[in-house]
Amino acid sequence: MSIVRNSLFALLLGIAVPVHASACSPQDDPASRTAQRMLDALVDVNGVPGMGAAVWRRNSVVWIGCAGSRDREARLPVEADTFFRLASVSKVFAATAIGRLAEQGQLDLDAPVATYLTWLPSRWAPMSLRQLAAHASGLGHYIAADDALGQRHFDTARAAVRWFIERPLVAAPGERYEYSSWGYTLIGAVIEAVAGTRYIDYIRREITPGLGVIQDGSGTDARVSRFYDIGAGKPARVAGGDMSYTVPGGGMAATPAAVAAFGGHLMAGHMVSAESWHAMRQPFVLDDGSIAGERDYQVGLGWRSGRDEDGAAIAHHAGITEGARSALVVWPDEHTAASLLSNAIWVSSIERSAMLLAAPFRDPPAGLIERECPLQAQRYRGTLGDASILGALRFEIELGRCVGVLELDPTLAAAFAKATAWPHRQLQIVSLSDRGSLSRAALVTPYGLYELRAVDGGWRARLPAGELSLRMTES
Repeated sequence: MSIVRNSLFALLLGIAVPVHASACSPQDDPASRTAQRMLDALVDVNGVPGMGAAVWRRNSVVWIGCAGSRDREARLPVEADTFFRLASVSKVFAATAIGRLAEQGQLDLDAPVATYLTWLPSRWAPMSLRQLAAHASGLGHYIAADDALGQRHFDTARAAVRWFIERPLVAAPGERYEYSSWGYTLIGAVIEAVAGTRYIDYIRREITPGLGVIQDGSGTDARVSRFYDIGAGKPARVAGGDMSYTVPGGGMAATPAAVAAFGGHLMAGHMVSAESWHAMRQPFVLDDGSIAGERDYQVGLGWRSGRDEDGAAIAHHAGITEGARSALVVWPDEHTAASLLSNAIWVSSIERSAMLLAAPFRDPPAGLIERECPLQAQRYRGTLGDASILGALRFEIELGRCVGVLELDPTLAAAFAKATAWPHRQLQIVSLSDRGSLSRAALVTPYGLYELRAVDGGWRARLPAGELSLRMTES
């Protein structure tokens, strides 16, 4: 969708459109146009300088989306070859690597890590790679003493392990789920020992050959997005720091297409067999019989598993670090993957947003209610949880697509009060159809994209603050 067309609609609705809004993929099919329109709206609402996204479907990347700036000061847009920090999405690459090495018989996921790293302290000896990958090894996460790590460089994962090797365990291996990026630095050291090469070199040779995946650097490469903080109301450039202390756990960078293609190649059996991929997604069982995980997902060999709103099985991971928020979601039964990467930390439901960006390319759910765009509506009424809401809205047909703006009701405003940034203090609606209907749409918020679906008597969406129910009226 062109900037000119978006700008015309912006004049009608009073929306500020990002100066550098651009589309990486040719916008000659309805699904690509819809996904790009949602991504443009997301950058407009959440205040993040730049975002990139991609969708893999069955055997190829079918869409690459770009919105906003990779370098705001130089006025350079996000492009198809823009690299973003992956933060903790890096972990699924490490998990896939040990899955591959195990399948090849080069390591045993359940053997003590000391089998491969004989220099480890004895108190760490019982922990296994499987426990490390499932955050059940007993290793802790970062502490205050780690805050200065971005100022120094580590050439290898083994060198980085030396930084925290004297720390005691916070639990016995297998006892409880305790998220730990340090556990992945230790995984990286094992991979280096077994493969006989630097961790990132093994990943690029065996896991991501030909894909745009690199070790996270300082952001000086022209293709690497700059890093921003949006918490003060205006994007501010930040240094980002050296992430070499946690390359396997959070120190990689990639293009959106490379991340989606990684998911696609994994599902296609190019890295591990179908049996190994299935085994990687099985939840880790703790010593007391409970399952490792939190919130709405279970954790297996690095991957988080759950289901989307329509019950389809998904595996996913998200990441957050200075200058980045990232996500990868795959639907194993559909051979579909979606990535969403950004160049600032923001309060987000980023996995949900990635899933909705993939929706135009997936088969629609059964039982959708046909509903025309409510062009005459001027007000909305409804509920958010137990509270009533009421406010102004306006809709327009844009290139066949129903799009709209909701002005804020105090209850809706409070629901997103923790937003890192929210420049225009509005919510937007973007229909997933370009046939003038509003049966299924993205509700664009500063937290991300949420599906708004037609139901009897109105529309409904599930938000973090509760279920949103809307009716559109003329007065």
